[in-house]
Amino acid sequence: MTIDVTEAAGTVQGECAPAFAEVARAFAENFRDGSQTGAGVSVYHRGREVVSLWGGVADEATGRPWQRDTLAVLASPTKSVAAGALYVLLERGVVELDAPIARYWPEFAAAGKESVTLRMLLAQRTGVVALDHTPITYERLRTGRPVVEALAAARPEWEPGTAHGYHAMTFGHIVSEVVLRTTGRTVGEFLAEEIAGPLGLDCWIGLPEAELPRLATMLPSQAEFLMEGAGDGPDTSGLAELLAALGDPTSLTFRATIGSMSFDADTGNDAKRVRLENASYDGVANAPSLARYFAALIGEVDGIRLAGPGLVDEIRRVHSDGPCRTMLLPTTWGLGVMLPDGPLYPASAGPAGSFGLAGATGSFACAVPERELAFAYVPNGGSRVIDRLDPRARRVAEAVHRSAAGL
Repeated sequence: MTIDVTEAAGTVQGECAPAFAEVARAFAENFRDGSQTGAGVSVYHRGREVVSLWGGVADEATGRPWQRDTLAVLASPTKSVAAGALYVLLERGVVELDAPIARYWPEFAAAGKESVTLRMLLAQRTGVVALDHTPITYERLRTGRPVVEALAAARPEWEPGTAHGYHAMTFGHIVSEVVLRTTGRTVGEFLAEEIAGPLGLDCWIGLPEAELPRLATMLPSQAEFLMEGAGDGPDTSGLAELLAALGDPTSLTFRATIGSMSFDADTGNDAKRVRLENASYDGVANAPSLARYFAALIGEVDGIRLAGPGLVDEIRRVHSDGPCRTMLLPTTWGLGVMLPDGPLYPASAGPAGSFGLAGATGSFACAVPERELAFAYVPNGGSRVIDRLDPRARRVAEAVHRSAAGL
C-alpha cells in the first residue's frame, strides 16, 4: 500500500509507502527551506520501489516542472555506475580483480604501471590521477583516443597500492578502456546493452540526443565555483587548505582536477558534454533508475542481480582509508564506491556495511545489503558544499535509514 503525497507535501508529487512517510516529509522540507530547486528521490526495499517522489522545476528559466522521469547529470556517482560494468565482467570471469590492467590493455604498462591492478583502480590506489600533461578537452573527449593515450603514458603520482587519492578525472576513462579491450564495447555501450537495457533503466554514459528534452538544467555547484578559481561560492568556510591547493598549479589537487581538463564556456555546458562518454563525471540518470541500479547490485530486481553476495562483500570491504592524496579529506573506499564513516559519507547517511557515492551536483545513492535497501537522491541544484555530504541529500538519507530501521 502507498500513500499519495501530492496534497500533503505541496510541491512534492508521487507515492510513498506508509513506513517511509518520513522520507516524504524530509524531501518536502528541502523545498520549504529553499535549498532545493528540483529533485527526485527513490527507495527500493527487497527489490521493490517503495518511494517515488519528485518536485520543483527542472529548468528555472522556463519553469519546466520536474517529472518522475526527469534526467540529471550525476557527477561522481557516474563512477559507481561505470564500476558496475566491471562488477558484471568480474562475475562472468572475463576480468580478475588482482590481474594487472596491462593484461587487458598492454600499453597501460608504460611509466611504471605494469603492476597496477583492477583492485587498485576500484580502490582509488593506482596513483594515475593527473592528466595535466595532456588535459581533457571537448575534442579529445569526443574522439576518445587522445585521452586513452594520455592515460597509457601517465606516470603514477605515488607508488601504486601504497596510498589512495580520488581519481576524479581518470577513473571512468580507465574503466572504459578495460571494458573496450575485453568486450569490444565502450563502457557506455556495455551499460546500455548489459545493465540499463535488461533492468529498464533511464541511465546513460553518453546520452542519446533524443533524450535531451528530459534533461534538467543543472545549477552551479560549490566544486565548480572552486574549480573556476572563484573562491567565493556559497560556502568556503573551513576550506583553507583545499582552496590553497586549488590555487597552486604545482599541487596534486590542482593537477588532478583543474589542470587535467580544459573546457570553455560552450564546450563545457551540460547539454553538449553529456552526449559524449565521460564515465568519470557526465553520466545521466533519474532517481528511480539510479536506485534500481543499486538495488540490483545487492539483490534481485525482477529476476536480475548484477553482483553476487561474495562480490558485494568484497565491494564493501575497506580497501582504502584515511587522508585522500588529492582531495585532502579523510575518505574510506571499497571497490568503486565510498564507505561510511567520513565527512563525504557520514554514518548517519549510511550504516556500517552500506556503500554509495555522492556527487558535486548534490546527488547521492546508497545500498544497505543487510536491510535489502537502496535509494537515490538526484537534484539539479549543485551542492553548496565540497568538504561534506550535501545537507539536502543527508536529510533525505537519514530519513530513509530511520524508516528502514523499523522494518
